[in-house]
Amino acid sequence: METLIRKIDNLNIDSEIIKEAAGILQRGGLVAFPTETVYGLGANGLSEEACKKIYEAKGRPSDNPLILHIGDFAQLEQIVEEVPALAKKVMDAFWPGPLTLIFKKKPCVPNSVTGGLDTVGVRFPSNMVARELIRESKLPIAAPSANSSGKPSPTKASHVKFDLDGKVEMIIDGGSTDFGLESTIVDVTGDVAVILRPGAITKEMLVDLLGYAEVDPAILARGTSNAVPKAPGMKYTHYSPKAQVILVKGETSVVVEKINSLVAENQAKGLKVGVMATDETKDRYKADIVLSVGARNDEIAIGASLFKILRKFDFFAADIVYSEVFAETGEGLAIMNRLNKAAGYNYIEV
Repeated sequence: METLIRKIDNLNIDSEIIKEAAGILQRGGLVAFPTETVYGLGANGLSEEACKKIYEAKGRPSDNPLILHIGDFAQLEQIVEEVPALAKKVMDAFWPGPLTLIFKKKPCVPNSVTGGLDTVGVRFPSNMVARELIRESKLPIAAPSANSSGKPSPTKASHVKFDLDGKVEMIIDGGSTDFGLESTIVDVTGDVAVILRPGAITKEMLVDLLGYAEVDPAILARGTSNAVPKAPGMKYTHYSPKAQVILVKGETSVVVEKINSLVAENQAKGLKVGVMATDETKDRYKADIVLSVGARNDEIAIGASLFKILRKFDFFAADIVYSEVFAETGEGLAIMNRLNKAAGYNYIEV
């Protein structure tokens, strides 16, 4: 299959490109498109067969649920049984935006979307290309991240092409995404909002709105092989470059000293070693490849650059990567959730 690349201006959206992409979705094909979080791999969210193509293209486990993307609130009523008062309050505050909510699904939502669960994750993106595509296709679009399963999520069209060229009919190139981390996922089916995946909508923001919110303990813990994932990303290893990633935790000066020692040990074995650092520490490392994710106190910048940096280590053919860690507050919780999975929870404490 030849993959078509269509470059689009987010501020002056070409309606012909949108119509072409919508036609592919309506015929049961796959289209990768930009959102404000990462690029999504889209299919008709009401078609069992179309959604199966997503799993095949990504090599994604079939019990890992997909998220349905809607373009207006009327679409929500078509796919969910009810909108609880708790959900309405969160929607009013954060939709459209980088937030997915878990609802009880209607029968029209296929099992290939939900991984066999009776709930479905729904998101109303703020990115206008995504919204125009949903509007033109007249479908809720099922769309996980547009990458090979387990690899860093794509924040540029070139990342999608690298992973999925020939497996998807079209890639809409809308430039770099804004947030760089997938949406926050919140279960609103009970009495309390429960965060199943952290993101740009933080626990602190939800607590400010609701007075209380819980974090699922699986967010920073290793998933179990027999667990049924309630939301994307809860069970399987994700976001991993080809290199082995090891996190080093401790006071900054001791971490730098330890990483430099490990770098020297591995270089002596003939390995190419990378370090994921911050602006404050990048000049203190002696590795083959040293890449900064940004200033340590700028969580938004770190989140936006994290997946790009992980992919760069592949580009430079690193064999092993050592990374600093971050505080698990605010968006730092989302950053550490992704880093933990990229490293397979492989820590060194110093």
